[in-house]
Amino acid sequence: MSTPDRDPLAAWHISSFSPDAGSNCVEAGPLLDGSGRIAVRHSRHPDGPTIIYTRGEWDAFLAGVRADEFDFQ
Repeated sequence: MSTPDRDPLAAWHISSFSPDAGSNCVEAGPLLDGSGRIAVRHSRHPDGPTIIYTRGEWDAFLAGVRADEFDFQ
């Protein structure tokens, strides 16, 4: 995981479940450089820090979500 300059060129996506037209949500999307890496940022602060994950890191995160590993109830 790395934190590059502010706004890497990425195809940003916001969850359709996000209230207020996505003003308080996480955005994620693949970098447009063909590297397969995934960028993540806060939709309220699109010019703020961006976190970049490798494809392997992102796939591991999604597998954890699907397996309810992050259910904090």
